[in-house]
Amino acid sequence: MAVKRAWQRVDGVLLLDKPLGLTSNDALQKARRLFSAAKGGHTGTLDPAASGLLPLCFGEATKFSADLLDADKTYEAVVQLGVTTDSGDAEGQVIATAPVVVDEAAIRAALPQFTGPIEQIPPMHSALKHQGRPLYELARQGITIERQARAVTIHALELLNFSGDSFALRVHCSKGTYIRTLAADLGQALGCGAHLSALRRTTVGDLNLVHAITLAELETLDEATRSTRLLPVDALLQSLPRIDLDSTAAERFTHGNPVDLPPNLVGKIRVYAENHLLGTGQPGPDNRLWPKRLVQSAA
Repeated sequence: MAVKRAWQRVDGVLLLDKPLGLTSNDALQKARRLFSAAKGGHTGTLDPAASGLLPLCFGEATKFSADLLDADKTYEAVVQLGVTTDSGDAEGQVIATAPVVVDEAAIRAALPQFTGPIEQIPPMHSALKHQGRPLYELARQGITIERQARAVTIHALELLNFSGDSFALRVHCSKGTYIRTLAADLGQALGCGAHLSALRRTTVGDLNLVHAITLAELETLDEATRSTRLLPVDALLQSLPRIDLDSTAAERFTHGNPVDLPPNLVGKIRVYAENHLLGTGQPGPDNRLWPKRLVQSAA
């Protein structure tokens, strides 16, 4: 008879180095079981065909997972020249091939036109929905839907290496950027077509892959050591301005009441008392700070 798992309250953030071939949700559930965490979530999906940084949230950290959805991200991408696929990546069907007559100078010359604010047409093989159905489902049925171009920002493009028929890029970009679309558009600009052959995410906001751990490494750790890999809940909020409240103001704030807002602070704010995160607040029209999301203290 199987032993029923004893789920427990676990609060924190795990920086996971997701392997290839695993969905973000599968990776989350595997990590959640290792921690016996009663509640878990992630901060935005990473495709099964991509590896790298996947921040996972447990317990109270799940309240702030949406704060990373708008964060900038960095990827290392490998672009295969001369082969165009219907999905824009290596998993799609080849729809065109062309000889590659491209040198490193041509690639460097093409990069500036894709740097800064640009517009991208989302690929059919994406999770965007049309009349409630993901586009990738329609694409698998051979259906193509007209998509509107979307504004994104490529903050920086760095050529890492060039090997004749492929090259590697480091891409620092805004949310909503499709790297496979960038690869295909670069191939078109270079006149030979291209697709994305490999992708690895290295940063999400202020979080970095160098501090991440793999599932295989987690499995080798005992429970006590494994727990040391969890970052505090506010690891997701480090880009927000911070205020510290005295005990009286903290009492008001944690009971859903506004507190005085220090000057020159705008937007969402992380709120502390005695170096303990209380939650996040949002300035109201009355120039006071109103609670937005509150952290529940451990029993």
